[in-house]
Amino acid sequence: MNMKIRVYTNEVCPYCKQVKEELTKNNIEFEDLLTINNKDNWQAIVNLTGMPTVPTVCFDDQYLVPGRDFSGADSLIKLIQNYKTSNFTTQEITLEKLKTLHYNISTAFNRTNQILTQIENKLK
Repeated sequence: MNMKIRVYTNEVCPYCKQVKEELTKNNIEFEDLLTINNKDNWQAIVNLTGMPTVPTVCFDDQYLVPGRDFSGADSLIKLIQNYKTSNFTTQEITLEKLKTLHYNISTAFNRTNQILTQIENKLK
């Protein structure tokens, strides 16, 4: 892989250790950046993503945050190994992600409303 991969980590984070071990095991070169030693860059990433969660992985102008973008070290490895640069503009990608987010929120609210209606009906 020719892409520069940066991984923001904490020394005491077992999840960070697991991700770094999997990256190494899969021969994926990366730069390990401790958040404590890279406070300004880390704070900029937190401000951008809104998620102060480690290990945060940066590559090809993408930020992958655990829980949001990958569920474990294995899923992160698969994402990296199968990654292809998009042919779409950042604006197009952002618009589609916003549409998906809107759809997911709407679906969640509708489902919540259905459940609350069922509960109300049972209480009557």
